[in-house]
Amino acid sequence: MRNLFVLFIVFCFTISNAQISDFKTIDFTKADNIAKLHEGKNLDNLPVLAHHLTSKLITDVEKFRAIYTWVCTNIKGDSKQHNKVSRARLEFKNDSLGYIQWNDDFKKIAFEKLLNDKKTMCTGYAYLIKELCFIANIECKIVDGYGRSFETNVEKLESINHSWNAVKLNNKWYLCDATWSSGYMINGRIFVADYNDGYFLTDPKLFAKNHYPIQKKWFLNDTLKTAKFIAEPIVYGETFKQKIIPIGPTTLKSTINKNEEITFNFKSLKPISTDKIALVKVSGTDKKRYKIYDLTNENGLVTFKYRFKHKGVYDVHLKIDNDIVATYTIEVIKT
Repeated sequence: MRNLFVLFIVFCFTISNAQISDFKTIDFTKADNIAKLHEGKNLDNLPVLAHHLTSKLITDVEKFRAIYTWVCTNIKGDSKQHNKVSRARLEFKNDSLGYIQWNDDFKKIAFEKLLNDKKTMCTGYAYLIKELCFIANIECKIVDGYGRSFETNVEKLESINHSWNAVKLNNKWYLCDATWSSGYMINGRIFVADYNDGYFLTDPKLFAKNHYPIQKKWFLNDTLKTAKFIAEPIVYGETFKQKIIPIGPTTLKSTINKNEEITFNFKSLKPISTDKIALVKVSGTDKKRYKIYDLTNENGLVTFKYRFKHKGVYDVHLKIDNDIVATYTIEVIKT
């Protein structure tokens, strides 16, 4: 399982179901090719770069696609910046004003490194997306909040650790995360470029699985409470690539009786073959498959069942094809 940080949120009065499916008739091939054609361009002159990326495209969504794809595939994650900011967040854990002052000073250094070396962390990705959109006359905002993974903000929202973008297209707000689209860190030191298209204009219900904004105006509605967010199953970058929305169990941790049947279900936003679906236990590099049953797929709603016959605590993982997409902890107790 890769160490890929993996995370809805729009103005409630402008959108109810904004997502990439709104643009299913749009062919992004031209936008992606333009981004590829300008691979390696520097950041010395952002207006020129924005012109190159958008001038030959007609719709705002295509222009945004070219900007987004270029940023995700040309900017690298900076582990040194990430670790430095992480240490500062711990240092100023009980001094929010002190952290804001420190962060304001650090941003100048971070943005200079972004422009000179094309290396950054989440705020830099979101900042560059916003600036290029501004030049292209596309309304775009930076959203700050909590990114949840198997390493951070699992049991409680301990630190504001992530930034992403909201972009307005056809009078609706959409969400995307260029940082997590661009790749992932190995052991917090080595950045691996691995473009993940799943974070582009993501379905807000999926985005909400690991993104929690600090400003309420970026909530789809007021139903997602902090307690529910941190109780959710853990999802990964592969979840977004596979476009899977876990539904049940609704929490990371469940307690059931021995021999009690438990139901797993999820929504697939793209066609899926049931022979690619498995429930597994991971031990080292080995993945042991559980013998699930009653597996059905009705219009993308996939359901299956399993019965644990022995007491114990089981970390189980939903697997689609070769990807782990959700993790659950099941405690089985004596009846």
